[in-house]
Amino acid sequence: MKKIPTLYEWAGDIKTFDVLFTQFYDKVLKDELLGNVFGNMSPEHIQHVSHFVAEVFGGGPFYTSNDGGSHSLMIGKHIGKMLTEEMRQRWVHLLLQTADEVGLKSDPEFRSAFVGYVEWGTRLAVINSQLIDNPMDTNEPMPQWGWGETGGPYLPN
Repeated sequence: MKKIPTLYEWAGDIKTFDVLFTQFYDKVLKDELLGNVFGNMSPEHIQHVSHFVAEVFGGGPFYTSNDGGSHSLMIGKHIGKMLTEEMRQRWVHLLLQTADEVGLKSDPEFRSAFVGYVEWGTRLAVINSQLIDNPMDTNEPMPQWGWGETGGPYLPN
C-alpha cells in the first residue's frame, strides 16, 4: 500500500514554508490595512509562523522544540489584538497570492487542505483576538492538519 505523504512532505520542506512566509510578510508589512498590525512584530515572528504551520502540517517539532513554542503560546499572541473580518480576509488573500507566486503546490487536494487550514486558523485568530485572557490550556497539544478533516463544529469553551 502506498504511503500518503503529510501536507508538509507534499509541500516540500522547511525551506518551502520559510520562503512562503518571508515573502508573505513582506507584502503584509507594505499593506495599508495590515502593515500597522504587524509593524512591531518580533524579528522571529516570520520564522515562528513558518515553523508553526510546518509542524501543524506534519513536519517535525519546528515550533515546539526549535522555537520553544506551544499551541497555547500561539493562541496567546492573538489575545487582545482586536482583529477584524476585513483584516482576516486581507491576510488570507495575501497569503494565497504569495503561495501562487512562490510556486506552492497547486493541485486541488493540497490547495483545498491548505486553504481549509488558513480559513480555520484565521477565523480562530479573529475570535481569540477579541478576548482578554487566553482560553487555551498550556498543555493543549499542537493542532494537526491533514488532507481534509476539521473535527466537527466549532464549540467555544
